[in-house]
Amino acid sequence: ENKHEEKVQDPDRGEDKTRAEMGSKTWADLAGEMKMFLWNPEERTCLGRTAKSWGLILLFYFIFYMCLAGMFAFCVYVMLLTLSPYTPTYRDRVSPPGVMIRPYLNGFTIAFNVSQPSTWQPYVDSMHHFLAAYDDKVQEEKNIECVSGQYFIQGGNESEEKKACQFKRSLLQNCSGIEDPTFGYSKGQPCILLKMNRIIGYRPGAGVPVSVDCKAQKGNESDLRSVDFYPGNGTFDLMYYPYYGKITHVNYTSPLVAMHFTDVKKNYLIPIQCSLNGKGIINDVNRDRFLGRIIFTLSIGK
Repeated sequence: ENKHEEKVQDPDRGEDKTRAEMGSKTWADLAGEMKMFLWNPEERTCLGRTAKSWGLILLFYFIFYMCLAGMFAFCVYVMLLTLSPYTPTYRDRVSPPGVMIRPYLNGFTIAFNVSQPSTWQPYVDSMHHFLAAYDDKVQEEKNIECVSGQYFIQGGNESEEKKACQFKRSLLQNCSGIEDPTFGYSKGQPCILLKMNRIIGYRPGAGVPVSVDCKAQKGNESDLRSVDFYPGNGTFDLMYYPYYGKITHVNYTSPLVAMHFTDVKKNYLIPIQCSLNGKGIINDVNRDRFLGRIIFTLSIGK
């Protein structure tokens, strides 16, 4: 029994002895051991490995990671072979177009005072800058005249450069900024431009031009008394569709509809909703304020 007790107690005594030995080491001893681990001149090892051992392990990892990089590059190459740089492979989730307005400076609130030019001049400058690409001379030089009322379908190889139809800013009439450089802001009758987002291959309206209408979203409908639309009755002509992508349709300029708010209640914050109307258009999804419609606020002070 005594021998058995001694054997049981031996591990504890050994542990105590090890702790005692470790406790007796000085910082100089520990530094010497660390130095020896970093470089052992007798065995000529660094971090416990010889030069040959380090060379072999570095060569192994070099080959290993080169193989991984090669496999990754090969997978990317195969994936790119299945994609076209001209047309997206999957377009089923973006068929209904979204819309956007110009000017767009400080969110979707257009607020100014007619008697203070400094409040509306930024909107005017933004409009002139945006419409620079729509100048009549620019459009005549870059684009061609198309047949109105029908889609401009262009065949041939998808890599061939496509022609674009002219959309001159003069089509916007009172909202072109030609006759009235202030776009009506100096008179309290502002112009706002609406454009559809570009979708490759999309043909809006299923053969019938898509139109635009605007109404007061909340409050009294009489707050928004009169809105004029340009060009024509506020439609997107079919000849500007389909769009073939920025790589081949290089000179394409999106068609616009100008909304001229000629009679709006002054000194009042009016939320306005402008919607697209046509076959295949979706404009009643509450969780998406840009799908087929756009909501903005108009405030005109005297």
